Amino acid sequence: MGASLRKYLVAGLLVWLPLAITIWVLAQVLDVVNGVFGSMLAALALVMPASLKDGVLELRHVPGLGLAILAGGLLTTGVLVANIFGQWLLTQWDRLMSHIPIVKSIYSSVKQVSDTLFSSSGNAFREAVLVQYPRAGSWTIAFVTGTPSGEVACHLEDEHVSIYVPTTPNPTSGFFLIVPRADVKPLHMTVDEALKYIISMGTVAPMAHPDSPCAPVDTLVRNQPG
Repeated sequence: MGASLRKYLVAGLLVWLPLAITIWVLAQVLDVVNGVFGSMLAALALVMPASLKDGVLELRHVPGLGLAILAGGLLTTGVLVANIFGQWLLTQWDRLMSHIPIVKSIYSSVKQVSDTLFSSSGNAFREAVLVQYPRAGSWTIAFVTGTPSGEVACHLEDEHVSIYVPTTPNPTSGFFLIVPRADVKPLHMTVDEALKYIISMGTVAPMAHPDSPCAPVDTLVRNQPG
């Protein structure tokens, strides 16, 4: 009786736990957005006439308004910078931010990272690989972020790659390594599949890709033309 009860409790937990965590993460993001939106409204109310101040502050209590304004602002900004005039404005903004002490160091670093990660022409996080870490004979999944350049590259004799080794179950923290290209094993799984594998601590393994040498024979037969 006790074993059956425990089995049902675990089965119910497996159903509701992913939904609960998803809701919790979304709630945290929404709280951050609402906090920033509330601060902006409070700053705006300071420069507005007293007759309009109360109405502006009441906007903080409208559910989802901050998120809607953020989405609209991002969409408008994207449309604006997609043309020549918008690119010119963006260049002037970057130039202004690069001349402000302290701010320029933070802004330029974050911009370089975001441009690398989210650029459609970049190669960051486009390839999942196997690498021996933290010691020989112990393997983990990593993501190729590029190739060494500048002073670092001139000290390396063979071909090397830059990789990011994420931690589990939180892949937002990890380690940056530069290793020989010959020491990494390319994987056919997508970045999304590799992230799921890491977050689940290896319990959610992706299916073998048809082009992978590890693919089952029946998979190869099903994917042959004709």
